[in-house]
Amino acid sequence: MALNMVAISGNLTSDPEMHATKSGTAIMSLSVAVNERAKNPQTGEWEDRPNFVDCVLFGTRAERLSAYLSKGAKVSVQGKLRYSSWEKDGQRRSKLEVVVDELEFMSRRDGAQQQPQQQAQQPAPQWSAPQAYQAPPATTPQQAPDVYDSDIPF
Repeated sequence: MALNMVAISGNLTSDPEMHATKSGTAIMSLSVAVNERAKNPQTGEWEDRPNFVDCVLFGTRAERLSAYLSKGAKVSVQGKLRYSSWEKDGQRRSKLEVVVDELEFMSRRDGAQQQPQQQAQQPAPQWSAPQAYQAPPATTPQQAPDVYDSDIPF
């Protein structure tokens, strides 16, 4: 059995790049910096060491999400690994990238940057203040239902 599944979270290293195939399918390329925490043996201090992961997303989702993504945005990505190789200028090149199935926004920067221009002028939704939790009234032993361990199926 083979399993090809990846889940990462980190910050975008640049604005996403949009391309299209010859048939017109939209392709969004992005790079996510994923920090790995490690102790520096010389100083004894903990440091973040970035790993840069190339990701790609296809179709209308790529077109729509590109309006909301920008450099520095924190995202969570789930997908599968894909290896590709090609020849350029007489040299063999290759890369490993994540083909994105799910992309989740992990943080919000200011609202104007996260919304496309046409939606930025819509009024913000009004939220009511949260209501205080009220516990249900306590039951007395006479009100407790008749449930015994033998009634529970596990």
